[in-house]
Amino acid sequence: MEDTVLLIIDVQTALMEEHPCNEEKVIENIQKLISYSRNNGIEVIYIRHDDGPGTELENNTRGWQIFDKVAPKDTDKIFEKNFNSAFRKTGLKEYLDSKNIRKLILTGLQTEYCIDATVKSAFEQEYEVIIPEETNSTFDNPYLTGKQLYEFFNYTLWNNRFAKVMPLEDILK
Repeated sequence: MEDTVLLIIDVQTALMEEHPCNEEKVIENIQKLISYSRNNGIEVIYIRHDDGPGTELENNTRGWQIFDKVAPKDTDKIFEKNFNSAFRKTGLKEYLDSKNIRKLILTGLQTEYCIDATVKSAFEQEYEVIIPEETNSTFDNPYLTGKQLYEFFNYTLWNNRFAKVMPLEDILK
């Protein structure tokens, strides 16, 4: 598993306080993945979004902090981003390539924004992308519920096209 990392994208206090769809299960599953990864020599990498001054995700504000239930250790790598994709102008690709990483276990928020952009960017860069079920989430919008968005992106758009969506239990085996 030395060619694999766990990415935790934008699981930040302000977003979690807005209560994304299926939030308790998503956090529980990410916690399981963190524990599994650390016990099996898989690096855990955090991606944190800065949306700029005056926003709920403004750098160095409480809302910008990584959510305490999945908080990084001091030794974990954190990449800061200002765009939807975790790869755009962050140094993530260079870091992964320097460690010969080819497989990404991808989790976080928001399904239709930063997760989608990162999945597609990773695919374009020829990483193998694994999305454990119930480890990404989003919010209702005027057109679709968070659950509908989650199901559409995970099972219709991404699975077997840009990524492999798998039951968490299969990954933990």
